Amino acid sequence: MAVRRRPHPWLEPALLTGALTPLVVILGRAVAGTLGANPIAQALNQLGLLALVFLIAALACTPLKLVFGWTWPLRVRRTLGLIGFGYACLHVATYGGLDQLFDWRAIWKDVSKRKFIFVGFAAFLTLIPLARTSTNDAVRRLGFARWKRLHRLAYVAPALGALHFYWRVKKDVTEPLAYAAVLTVLLAIRLVQGLRRHGAAA
Repeated sequence: MAVRRRPHPWLEPALLTGALTPLVVILGRAVAGTLGANPIAQALNQLGLLALVFLIAALACTPLKLVFGWTWPLRVRRTLGLIGFGYACLHVATYGGLDQLFDWRAIWKDVSKRKFIFVGFAAFLTLIPLARTSTNDAVRRLGFARWKRLHRLAYVAPALGALHFYWRVKKDVTEPLAYAAVLTVLLAIRLVQGLRRHGAAA
């Protein structure tokens, strides 16, 4: 009996290679001393942006199937989300470890008094249950209905991330608004799909 091969076997390795390339570049520039006048701030910004990009890319997989009929993005949706979470962890670790030197009092002051840090921290916290329940075993343990309700947080986390970005940049808000617009379009596509299903079931 012939073994059925999955289509595009190169897809996930290529994705992982591409996803790790920016991290290698950031580390290389840090070692070479070419991250600018404030290398920690530069690394923070780049890691946070990469987290947001991969989280939005994960959300785009289902709309791509709905709009264009593509099924291959669904195969990498989980990987994209976990990569986004990984970059978010690096972003938070860089802030807490390199920027604040694990000064928990200073970190708490930042979180409680600076709204963009509070929102960013809230975004990170919403990602933790998503990452912990990203396995097939978690779906079986929670039941698909409960798992699906929990994973609606997948829209909340990047929305908070975009708001964190918006409040962080202060002046030129073009880029964070662009990410917010993409999120709005993706959410609108899912809402239209939900309304159609509800109409068909009525």
